[in-house]
Amino acid sequence: MAEPARQIDRIDVTPRFADADVVRLNTRFLGVPTLEMLRAVLAEKLAGETAIVSSFGAESAALLHLVASVDRSVPVLFLDTGKHFPETLAYRDLLVERLGLSDFRNLRPDPQLLAKRDGTELRWSYDPDGCCEIRKVLPLEAGLAGFDATITGRKAFQASTRAALPRFERDGDRLKINPLADWTKDDLATYFAAHDLPVHPLVAQGYLSIGCAPCTSVVKPGEDPRAGRWRGWDKTECGIHTPTGDDDANQPVF
Repeated sequence: MAEPARQIDRIDVTPRFADADVVRLNTRFLGVPTLEMLRAVLAEKLAGETAIVSSFGAESAALLHLVASVDRSVPVLFLDTGKHFPETLAYRDLLVERLGLSDFRNLRPDPQLLAKRDGTELRWSYDPDGCCEIRKVLPLEAGLAGFDATITGRKAFQASTRAALPRFERDGDRLKINPLADWTKDDLATYFAAHDLPVHPLVAQGYLSIGCAPCTSVVKPGEDPRAGRWRGWDKTECGIHTPTGDDDANQPVF
């Protein structure tokens, strides 16, 4: 009697999301209000296991409030670089409590890697790309294990490199969701006022995009809101996002 055919183990290398998925989602939610889109994505698990990545910066409260109004248990990931303004850390704690974010995760860099590659804590001053890699990119990579998609607070108006920002895009084999991609500064101001959301205390001092303290400066009149980030360097992103302008499409930036 012939032996039964042996089952061969196979490794599934199919990406979680393909370009066609991105097109389908962007088409389905074209013109759909942001809150309605978020309800569908989260309730129907259209993006699988999803987390928010938040800087708790100048405009973060709007997106956090939107998601919390749908599901307060959605994981919120914060990159605690060790270089944030004290005001940002206090604002983070305020929003977590006020919005009832029940699965807040504080992601820190590997202390051994910090000691090895940034023992002086001055890498930001001569190698900002390397500093961001140690303090943001690698901790987020570890923190995203088990997640299929992330929700970001990026908006097209923030900088020329984000002008073509879509609601849904691929991020490797994950999905990246930008619910506020088409929101304007006025939309944000209206939302903050309507929901009585607290404003980051540094906004009143002219900080319109707030990251790590050594690499963030006041934005001058007429500049892009992100002009105060890494001023003087040929750098527009920390490495956890990629530019979306036509000239920079699909080119990673650290």
